[in-house]
Formats: sequence, structure tokens, C-alpha cells
Amino acid sequence: MNHRPRKRFGQNFLHDPNIINRIVSVIAPKPADNLIEIGPGQGALTFPVLSRCGQLRAIELDRDLAAWLREQSPAHGELELLSADALKTDFSPFGDAQRIIGNLPYNISSPLLFHLLRFKSQIRDMHFMLQKEVVQRMAAPAGSKTYGRLSVMIQAHCRVEKLLDVPPGAFNPPPAVDSAVVRMVPLAADDVPPHHPTHFADVVARAFAQRRKTLRNTLRGLLTAEDMEALGIDPGARAETLSVSDFAALSLRVNP
Repeated sequence: MNHRPRKRFGQNFLHDPNIINRIVSVIAPKPADNLIEIGPGQGALTFPVLSRCGQLRAIELDRDLAAWLREQSPAHGELELLSADALKTDFSPFGDAQRIIGNLPYNISSPLLFHLLRFKSQIRDMHFMLQKEVVQRMAAPAGSKTYGRLSVMIQAHCRVEKLLDVPPGAFNPPPAVDSAVVRMVPLAADDVPPHHPTHFADVVARAFAQRRKTLRNTLRGLLTAEDMEALGIDPGARAETLSVSDFAALSLRVNP
């Protein structure tokens, strides 16, 4: 297809067949799967996945690409193509056990991930191509240099696993950064640490806003040192030393 990548859509088209095969292998699509692709682009993942499972729903913002995909899809399987913005899409009508895949535009990746978490009870798993640095932050363990706000907010709801690195040359045009494929599996309701959603987000944001300061300083006005000590958390510690469960416990301690 002769299509000029559009910067405003963050388009970088995957074209390396070896990388494509590896990604499809880790997704392991099966005929009964409820698969949804975000940003199918030129069909690099769409058609191999469609050939394995027979049916696929895809969401594409670029109308020219959407029209082209509709023309090409009959040779591979049944493709339901929605010309829409995934950030504004309601995923609830798509049913349960959704398996969501995609090479996400890096400029909207974090907002899109948080949008999808609103539908986590209906999602079985997610496999995404993202900026490598973002994937490293998402999967970072407590105590590491890359552990931060994104790590805590994602890990509070999902098990995160970095699967493979993807070099810039695997795309056209090559992005200025390295990429990686990540698997996200929503936690069962019983495995999500009890927390107050609004307070949780506030505590995490404030705790990491000034990483070099202690919790006593960053959370002043929200929690006292005595509140933290009552939970077995050192008020002289820094945010990166706390587990997701620690932050959850702190959120329940915040005064309304």
C-alpha cells in the first residue's frame, strides 16, 4: 500500500516479518478468542492474527487505512473494522474475555492504557507494542530506579510482563526510540489490593512528584507520620521503596 505515515496519528508501521511472527506467537490467537486490535495500520499484525483465528475486531482512526483494510480483509478472514478513536471508544459492548492487541501510538500510550483499565473486568489480556522505556517502567519492581508512578498505577490492576525488544529498524519510518512488547493480564478482583481509587492516585502522584524527598515531606497534608507508622511504613522512606500494597494501604488512611 502506498500510504505516507501521518505524524499526527503517531504512525510507525511494523514491517519486519521475523518480529511479526514472534509477536503473533506470544499472542497465540485461537479461533474462539474475542480479539480486538487497536491501530491495525497496514495490517502487519492484523492479517497474520486473522488467518489464525478467523475473526477480528479492529479500531483504526485513519479513515484511508480503514478503507484499505476493509478491501484486503476478505482474503484473510472476517474483519469488523471500526473507524474510531480508541481513546473515546466504549469497550463494554465488545463482550467478555477480550484479548486486546496493538502497536500503540507512543504519544497516547499512557492515556490509552488507563482508558482500557476502565474495562478490565471484561479483558482477559493485552499485548501491546510500546516505547521500551515505558514498558520498563510499567514492569519495574519496587526499589528499582525505573519504579515510579506508572509502575504502581498499572501494577495495582495488572500483572505486567515484558516479552521482547523491537529495534527501530523493524518499523517504517523507524522511530527515534527502541520499542518492546508487553503482556498485561488484569488481576482477579480478589488479588487487587483494597484501596480508595481517588486517594490512591493522589498518594502515588504526590509521593513520586519529588522522588528524592521522604514520604513525610511529599505526603504532608494527606497523611501524618503517625498514620504511616501505624501501617508499618517508615515516614523517612522514599516512594520507590514502597510496594503497590503499601500505597493501597496509605490510600485507605487518607482523611476525607
